[in-house]
Amino acid sequence: MGGARVERIVTSGLLGAGRPGYPAGGVPIENNVWLLGDDEQVLVIDASHDASAIADAVGDREPLGILLTHGHEDHVNAAVELARRLDSHLYLHPADLGIWEETHREAVPDFELADGAAFLAAGVEVVTLHTPGHTPGSVCFAVPALDTVFTGDTLFQGGPGATRWDYSSFPQIVESIRTRLFSLPTETAALPGHGDGTSIGTELPGLDAWLARGW
Repeated sequence: MGGARVERIVTSGLLGAGRPGYPAGGVPIENNVWLLGDDEQVLVIDASHDASAIADAVGDREPLGILLTHGHEDHVNAAVELARRLDSHLYLHPADLGIWEETHREAVPDFELADGAAFLAAGVEVVTLHTPGHTPGSVCFAVPALDTVFTGDTLFQGGPGATRWDYSSFPQIVESIRTRLFSLPTETAALPGHGDGTSIGTELPGLDAWLARGW
């Protein structure tokens, strides 16, 4: 059995199709789906666009759960189908249930995520960090043994995630990053929900510039 490792799947879809404020056909978008595990078992982080592609990447490994970084459509739109295909459970922070319901009106996640909730995959611990700001229930998942944190839409290469919704808060997302993510070792890899990864040490010097620009 190989050691714990991280795998990246890039999925593509349309955001906001048929919804007010978006083009009729939606906006093309790519998302990262992350797998953490080994040859025998795996945790899935986010469930975006393509349940078949994600299930194929899991293969015949034991699925330990599907952890959702937040409730936005492009991170959860394949969640219900993926959970069915894998016969696995969905985890979401309860503060994002209202956002989740915009995509999945009647289906609900199996379990609520809480700050500090821990999971074990391939012998390594995964710790939930509540990092509100992008959404009220945004979370990140820290894996200290691998010097890795999955940051969803909280932290990207070059700065924080978007805070343009009524339920979002730029001061809150900055505080989440400053207190929860920038307290991690500087060598920690930060793997976001879109685009390429970065590191805590790379992003740390940008804090004052983000505050000055206001986004």
